[in-house]
Amino acid sequence: MDYKDYYKILGVERDASQSELKKAYRKMARKYHPDVSKESNAEERFKEANEAYEVLGDEDKRSQYNTLGSNYQNGQNFNPPPGWEGGFDFNQFTQGGKAQPGGGAGFSDFFETMFGGSAGGAGFQQGGFEQQRRRKPPAETMILWVDLEDIFAGGKKKVRLPSGSTIEVKIPKGFEEGKKIRLLGKGSNGADIHLKIQFKKHPLYKVDGKNVALSLLIAPWEAALGTSLNIDTLAGKIKLKIPEGAESGRKMRLKGRGLPSNSTSLTGDQYVLIQIATPPATTDEDKSFYQDMQKKFDWSPR
Repeated sequence: MDYKDYYKILGVERDASQSELKKAYRKMARKYHPDVSKESNAEERFKEANEAYEVLGDEDKRSQYNTLGSNYQNGQNFNPPPGWEGGFDFNQFTQGGKAQPGGGAGFSDFFETMFGGSAGGAGFQQGGFEQQRRRKPPAETMILWVDLEDIFAGGKKKVRLPSGSTIEVKIPKGFEEGKKIRLLGKGSNGADIHLKIQFKKHPLYKVDGKNVALSLLIAPWEAALGTSLNIDTLAGKIKLKIPEGAESGRKMRLKGRGLPSNSTSLTGDQYVLIQIATPPATTDEDKSFYQDMQKKFDWSPR
């Protein structure tokens, strides 16, 4: 089958915003609508635009489509990569502006391979378009717990199916928590399985959308005098400069050090939360030192 470069079809870049996609789609739809267009290939171009926006205008479908990367050319012979399990199951046309009266028949074989054919199964009959739906058992949902490192760089996870067999599933880079990966026909009686992605609790980071937060303990003298410390990020350790007079609760932002996105060029940030740790006074000498500090500084934090 032929690969469909939906971005090229709509004439937009891969990081185009939803508003840019909608504008490009509407422009093509007006130009090539078979009821008004005089172009010889109007019907085909109109169908291509509908199919492209069906995918790119929906975040879930766009995310799944983007996992194929940008190495394919429009019209190039396409074979699903090893382990490909297909995408999402959509039983209805959405707001994206899909097959309309006068528009032509259903979506391409490429679309059906990607998304199971549910949304694109529109057939042309004398009475207009009639949606074709597959009759199959309801999808089963399973939770798949993944490490943040797998989301940051992409990875593979072994999944034990209800049948007892085990398969390896690709976790796309930047895949969002709560979204689902669809395994076609891997459930009971041929049902699809929806793997709902959940992030494992991380020993270092707390997650807020695409941003991650790291608590950093520093000594009172490091806070007062400033220092440089090696800290953890998802991409490895980096050196962070702590300014003089740093206070507990201060947040330092590391731009672009958070989780990536697999549908846009945006990447989250990492925030470092400063916490000042006070050494315990366990000996008489320690207590005497703190007493000397108290007299010398003659200072109260309140």
